[in-house]
Amino acid sequence: MVYMSPLALSVLLSLISAVAYAAGAIVQERVAARGDNSPRALVRNAVWWVAVLLNGVGAVLHVVALAYGPLSLVQPLGALTIVFALPMAALFVGRGAGATAWRGALMATAGLVGLLALTGSAEPHTLRGPEQLALATVTFGAVGALTLLAGALRRPVLRSAVLATAAGGAFGMASVFTKTVAMEWTSGSVRSGLPTLLVIAGLAAAGLLLAQAAYRGAGLAAPLATVTVVNPVVAAAIGITLFGEHFRHGAVGTVLALSCGALAAGGLVLLTKERLGAEQAAAAATRGRLRPRGAVATVEAEGDRAVGARARPEGAPAATGSTYAPPRPLRPGSAVPRVEFGGPHRAGHDRRGEPAGAPHAERTAQTLTPPALR
Repeated sequence: MVYMSPLALSVLLSLISAVAYAAGAIVQERVAARGDNSPRALVRNAVWWVAVLLNGVGAVLHVVALAYGPLSLVQPLGALTIVFALPMAALFVGRGAGATAWRGALMATAGLVGLLALTGSAEPHTLRGPEQLALATVTFGAVGALTLLAGALRRPVLRSAVLATAAGGAFGMASVFTKTVAMEWTSGSVRSGLPTLLVIAGLAAAGLLLAQAAYRGAGLAAPLATVTVVNPVVAAAIGITLFGEHFRHGAVGTVLALSCGALAAGGLVLLTKERLGAEQAAAAATRGRLRPRGAVATVEAEGDRAVGARARPEGAPAATGSTYAPPRPLRPGSAVPRVEFGGPHRAGHDRRGEPAGAPHAERTAQTLTPPALR
């Protein structure tokens, strides 16, 4: 039997957790791209439940990894989800990522890893009842406001970014409440009862459904990176403001942490711009395929040389090599305009090479003569 130190086991579990999260995100994106994303349809979709199971496995492994290793190591390793997701998507579903997507993903991951590595921890703290109520109210209000804002946006990529932000916030706050319950259970003084557990379940479900909606029409990398970054950032912000956590190395660590946060935000912006560019290119291609056929250009020929072009309305009779003009009313007794054909044929012959006056030319003259003057 191979012995593994607690630290090595924590690293292994963290990496497997990140892979499980990445696989769940890939399945969610495939479901979003192919089917109905309403909650009722998702509940009846067996493939979506595979994504739920993978996310659940990732969460459980992350919690177990925290039991064997320090938070400063486990949290940054969890940020590798986006790095694992891109090659896995290319390998299993044929969704390769371009250089811009990779650059944005690596920037977001590096910034998040640095930010989490610089976040220290203080003595364990728990949220009291009034604090839990106020925090739950603000959280659900903020998630609801972001959801309404996303509904008002027409661009799929921007709507996805807002939904992913709401999902990351819901997951981050669920982690905060989970941490409170875990500390109470560990200390043996369980004060948080069923209401707190319901808040955790509600936030987790909201985060899962919002993340699912964020993948629709926005690809994999940008929504996943946004959720992956926002989730621990929200949890760390609450930890700093309410749990007494702090950045390591004093003022220097604070500056470095802010720089890492800016790097992660730059990666998210880059991923969003990459998706916006892809969306614009797809829209331009669609407009090119659906170009209206309102007017057809015909060339006015004189002799052997084309001298101009006019627009022939759709549905008008086509006269090859001639110019179409709307018929003008003729007075009784006036001469019928003579139609001449020009082009590379011999003089005195029509366009089919037949002598003038042949049956074809007669039929043409009859066709072009107004019925009232025949």
